[in-house]
Amino acid sequence: MAGLSFDLIALQLFAGLALGAIYVLFAIGLSLIFGMLTVVNFAHGAFYMVGAYVGLYLISLGGNFWLCLIAVPLLIGLFGLAVERVLIRPLYGRGIDYPLLLTFGLSYVMVECVRIAFGKTGYPFDTPEILQGAVNIGVGYFPLYRLFVIGATAVVLLALWLFLEKTSFGLIIRAGARDPQIVRVLGVDVSRVWLIVFGIGTAIAGFAGLLAAPLQGVIPEMGGTILAEAFVVTVVGGMGSIGGAVLAGLLVGVVVSMTSLFAPEMAKVSIFALMAVVLVVRPQGFFGRAGLLS
Repeated sequence: MAGLSFDLIALQLFAGLALGAIYVLFAIGLSLIFGMLTVVNFAHGAFYMVGAYVGLYLISLGGNFWLCLIAVPLLIGLFGLAVERVLIRPLYGRGIDYPLLLTFGLSYVMVECVRIAFGKTGYPFDTPEILQGAVNIGVGYFPLYRLFVIGATAVVLLALWLFLEKTSFGLIIRAGARDPQIVRVLGVDVSRVWLIVFGIGTAIAGFAGLLAAPLQGVIPEMGGTILAEAFVVTVVGGMGSIGGAVLAGLLVGVVVSMTSLFAPEMAKVSIFALMAVVLVVRPQGFFGRAGLLS
């Protein structure tokens, strides 16, 4: 403990931001879907996992990582559109339990399908050659790919903010999150809005899975662990709040990383300890009430 230097702590902080970036990408899709549709999407982790496997498959066909950055979100988003249209839409208005149970079962189906197609064992996912190695960030050398993950997350967040704040469709999404009935009265096809929101949320989950693959490899169960951690992020940030998901995701990543440095055996427990503290102090999380996109 006495040998810890400022540089080591700073590097661990950056590692926490990289981990937090994955949490942020995963959690904003979860929050976007819940904030608009009031659907607790238990299949979100499976979409994340499928995104990693689709990237792996495309690369095995001769594609490259940069192509996958575009193709994977598109393909997973299209898959999400089909799931919403065929499976989830008939359950609207029947209470929150029905979509929850359906997505819970769907996650198991997706995992088993991947196991049948790719096997139960995991696969390594090579870091793109141009992003291998480390760069000096002033306090030491830090993996270049982790910096790329942080940068890619920032780009996605900026694009999502511009979409929600500066486009007419984004205005409809924010209005629908607050009062779907008013949006219907204005003649907007709310079901179409819900469809697109679910597609965007699952596309971001697939993108997060692709970015995480070089860091942890690809296995069928990879979505289960992050799903539990991402629910902590959404609860801490405030259910349905995108801003809360961003803040809480980064905070959780830093807390896990710093705990790994000082008390590695407590790293996973620290996530739930943080949630307990936040809920005692602010039961609704950092940013407000469920169903509000902020």
